[in-house]
Amino acid sequence: MPDSIIEPAPLTPGTLRVIPIGGLGEVGRNMTSYEIDGKILIVDCGVLFPEEHQPGVDLILPDFGFLRDRIDDIVGVVLTHGHEDHIGGVPYLLRLRADIPLIGSQLTLALVEAKLKEHRIKPYSLTVKEGQDEEIGPFDLEFIAVNHSIPDALAVAIHTDAGTVLATGDFKMDQLPLDGRLTDLREFARLGEEGVDLFMVDSTNADVPGFTPLERAIGPVLDEVIARAPRRVIVASFSSHVHRVQQVLDAAHQNGRRVALLGRSMVRNMTIAADLGYLKVPEGVLVDYKKAGDIPDDKIVYMSTGSQGEPMAVLSRMANRDHQIEVGQGDTVILASSQIPGNENAIYRVIDGLTKLGANVVHKGNAKVHVSGHAAAGELLYCYNILKPKNVLPIHGEYRHLFANAKLAQDTGIPERNTFIGENGTVYDLLDGEMKVAGQLDLGFVYVDGSTVGEITDADLKDRRILGEEGFISVIIVVDATTGRIIVGPEIHARGFAEDDAVFEEVKPKISAALLEAAQSGVRDSHALQQIVRRTVGTWVNRRLRRRPMLVPLVIEA
Repeated sequence: MPDSIIEPAPLTPGTLRVIPIGGLGEVGRNMTSYEIDGKILIVDCGVLFPEEHQPGVDLILPDFGFLRDRIDDIVGVVLTHGHEDHIGGVPYLLRLRADIPLIGSQLTLALVEAKLKEHRIKPYSLTVKEGQDEEIGPFDLEFIAVNHSIPDALAVAIHTDAGTVLATGDFKMDQLPLDGRLTDLREFARLGEEGVDLFMVDSTNADVPGFTPLERAIGPVLDEVIARAPRRVIVASFSSHVHRVQQVLDAAHQNGRRVALLGRSMVRNMTIAADLGYLKVPEGVLVDYKKAGDIPDDKIVYMSTGSQGEPMAVLSRMANRDHQIEVGQGDTVILASSQIPGNENAIYRVIDGLTKLGANVVHKGNAKVHVSGHAAAGELLYCYNILKPKNVLPIHGEYRHLFANAKLAQDTGIPERNTFIGENGTVYDLLDGEMKVAGQLDLGFVYVDGSTVGEITDADLKDRRILGEEGFISVIIVVDATTGRIIVGPEIHARGFAEDDAVFEEVKPKISAALLEAAQSGVRDSHALQQIVRRTVGTWVNRRLRRRPMLVPLVIEA
């Protein structure tokens, strides 16, 4: 695995360059660049949601800044499906050039276009479906149906003069899918016969033995939980999980309940899915949230966002008693989704909060209310044996997932030298079935904080963590510009400390002594004096209070 920055050599004509920009070593930010003969194709452009050590951050984007100077060379963006970790970054890419063609299935593009409308971008889009071929610049694209936890997902075979790449997107091999749309293994087999030079495959469940359970197994469980619920039922899921919402609508209908959708993204996405026919809404089941309060508690189901413990999502606000719906004794809350790695603590905080309020919380740990949308090890083995690819690059997963996926490929006979474990920014060149590492780009995290994109740095986040965990101390001193002696102060103010400000009386003489010594040595520069104050206070606070707060000294010359 690359551990240093290596500038790749210029790309030779007829060679395909593949650069995973996001999605390696993480579950999110999925984005890959393909370049041949001066033209670039992008597959997916997603976001990653922040963890606790990234306070104040709304979203994390792939670092596609290196494409800024090549933006006119991009011939299109293929979107494999409509989940945020594959489409959430599209508005930020299109800010660089609004007319980059977007290529995807009907539902995927509808979800993207609704998102772009909020950013006031009208895209140029091309709707495709399985079995369709499209020629985009030097790329001949072939779209293949795959089964996932959202309808209309596609794998894409990228045919070029250098060879053929098959990128699965997210997929599993549910043999009894709710929408009847199977992963098309016949097409996989045909591609295998023709020859796949590089297989880029979803790794999320590569370390899970066997096969992912059937989606339809969830329906009866939801039906039973809702039937037994004495009062209100609140179901939390991803706002784009059309299949799960369908099962909730059907279970509610079976039990004589009505359903109200909560959360802006949930309402938007399910309205789109219903309008396009992907969501079949039983007659009279949906009710506007504003009218739901008039319905008896044992006749209503709320379908909400917030299954990952996101602080501003509906479920977290309910747990914190910051929502109009006040969860209480006898209510049933169902978390109908898996835990994205890194979100476990936030999710359990929400579960604890809801339980404390008296709710019966049903989740994947105590009932079968969710199955994954990703292929487990047994399904991946089938793919390797069907395709017999020359090279394998596991994508979409943390490193344990990528390594597990590579091991599966090797178990089916693919040589270790042909299975590649990379990281975001690793540059691969492919020609005539031979793939090699050509370099390593320096790609980082791009943070979105409100309307600010890419200006928040890791140093800023460190400052925020210090403020949150250790507190803040300001020291204000006025010194004589001629003699350097203290005229006013030191005035010390602290925030985030249990101790009263009076505790700092002890350090004031130390500050005065340090500044007096500096004055006698002829130090007059205010910046140098501020550093002396910082060191003096920092050392004292660390020894006396065992804290490392943010220190802001201000030395004013008069």
